[in-house]
Amino acid sequence: MKAKLLIILLALGIAGCSQPEKPIQVLIVGGGSSHDFDQWYRGADVATLEQDQLAEARYTDRVDSILPALAGLDVLVLTNNQPMEDPELRQAVFGFVESGKGLVLAHAATWYNWEDWPEYNRQLVGGGSRGHDPYGPFEVRITASHPITENVPEKFSLDDELYYLQADPQGAGMDVLAIGQAEGSQDEFPILWVTPHPQGRIVGFTLGHDGAAHELAAYKTILRNAVSWAAGKE
Repeated sequence: MKAKLLIILLALGIAGCSQPEKPIQVLIVGGGSSHDFDQWYRGADVATLEQDQLAEARYTDRVDSILPALAGLDVLVLTNNQPMEDPELRQAVFGFVESGKGLVLAHAATWYNWEDWPEYNRQLVGGGSRGHDPYGPFEVRITASHPITENVPEKFSLDDELYYLQADPQGAGMDVLAIGQAEGSQDEFPILWVTPHPQGRIVGFTLGHDGAAHELAAYKTILRNAVSWAAGKE
């Protein structure tokens, strides 16, 4: 009888144990001009996301590999400024978000890269940038409490490109979480935001030109928080 009771208790204990969370499935898409995508996105950002098994992150600079990968992803991270001309791929990116999945748009991917694809900036980015300050120091200030800003310093400085990002008045909108401002300037620009979407979760942030961003603790925290939130794991 005691042996049977022990077996039952062990079985109940096993059944009651919660299963470990599976790593978030992430694809980072880079490639294009003016940035070392291999070093900072394939190398640094993949390592940042895979720390403590938060995610299983892959990197590609082949846009033709995005479409077949989407079905197995939780979060798509676009950092590229290279062309994405395939109409089927463009439709699939929108479909991915409409299916409730997460999209993170970082640095070069928040630019107005594609004149023949205005829907990308209006509906996914919520706006875009056509210029930036010369590479140099500026301050970032958190302006809203959100899971993406958790454990991020209220203020921090770094050397990067301060994008002149503007919301599109015809776009989906931007819930701004952080702004950037150069010393001696009155101009402030969105650095980190959520683009409202009825089904999916979209995060945009403009930091990331080189190692001064990617190796910064605040940047790493934002990236990990953004991917976690986009995957629905606040």
